[in-house]
Amino acid sequence: MTAPVVLEAAGTPTAPALVLRPWSVQDVAELVEVYRDPGLRRWASCRLEDEDDGLRWVRDQERAWAAGHRFGFAVLETTPGGEPPRLVGNVALKEVAAGKPSAEVGYWTAARARRRGVAPRALETLTAWSFDAFRAEGLERLELLHQVDNPASCRVAEKNGYRLDRTLPAAPPSYPLDGHLHVRRAAA
Repeated sequence: MTAPVVLEAAGTPTAPALVLRPWSVQDVAELVEVYRDPGLRRWASCRLEDEDDGLRWVRDQERAWAAGHRFGFAVLETTPGGEPPRLVGNVALKEVAAGKPSAEVGYWTAARARRRGVAPRALETLTAWSFDAFRAEGLERLELLHQVDNPASCRVAEKNGYRLDRTLPAAPPSYPLDGHLHVRRAAA
């Protein structure tokens, strides 16, 4: 699947609707701004220091989408009054391949949008799309990994039906702490 996809997560009485769409160069400045948050940088596997880094990251997302093995979505929050949508997060389906029964999901939320249900709604939208789009190609389960010292990710995973499968041992330097592996299986 290489054609761009736009997904929507409905709003709630207390939160605006979300739009999930492939990353684009128009997102670079806002992406770099969001990455200045120390909380995000603590969990992120890459560093984005400036617009050149942001552009490389977005181009990597575009290439992975075109190759069909990683589908990264910018998560945008719609705003009333016709203002442009604001970047509030990222969700991604990773390591997907025809005939492979599992793939990985990942996400992050911008500091300004935390504790407002963005991550759970975006993850649920990505999860439903992933199973719909790739089940015929053999996708049966999605895996979500996070470090054990990230209880917020644990809550998001469990809220979305990703059950704790096991604790994985640390693998320094990339993974200095133990991690949780959560799994969600496709509905029968």
